[in-house]
Amino acid sequence: MAYVRQVDPDDAEGHVKAQYDAGLKRAGKIFNILRIQSLTPEALEATMHFYVQVMHGKGPLRRWVRELLATVVSKINGCVY
Repeated sequence: MAYVRQVDPDDAEGHVKAQYDAGLKRAGKIFNILRIQSLTPEALEATMHFYVQVMHGKGPLRRWVRELLATVVSKINGCVY
């Protein structure tokens, strides 16, 4: 298994801490996608802004449909969702 350096939640500061805290509030844990982007806070912030807009923003699809689509696509791609 590959190893990607990441900022530990106990050491997080600034934008990374804010995104970790938001992840905890949103999901109850800090998912690995946040952790592996933590060394580039600007990318982490941009990615999470995009995610929040896609999954929680205005649009024709209900929230549960968006989650279902994400789950199905992850399964097709062989990812653990």
